[in-house]
Amino acid sequence: MLYKFKSKDAGDVIMLEANGRKVLEIIGKDPAPKGIILPEQMPAAIAALQAAIAHEEAHDANADEGVVPGDGLRLRQRAVPFIDMLQRNLKNGHEVVWGV
Repeated sequence: MLYKFKSKDAGDVIMLEANGRKVLEIIGKDPAPKGIILPEQMPAAIAALQAAIAHEEAHDANADEGVVPGDGLRLRQRAVPFIDMLQRNLKNGHEVVWGV
């Protein structure tokens, strides 16, 4: 399954299920097949993602020899396009949806 996030003010952001689920959980949303993020929810979502990125980067900096398991892509690379989408839609008062 893929998560395809859509909005009026940015191009679609597509994530694999595991990545989309993680991002939705970070922002406090149910990782259901369909959903919506309202403009009034976006400041908290942006802050939560930025905090999670900072936490991950701080943890990685303290890891032994900098070796991090996984595919080499960090939360920052996965979440920055989504954060940009949220910021653009917040500015213009539009929601972000997925699964519709």
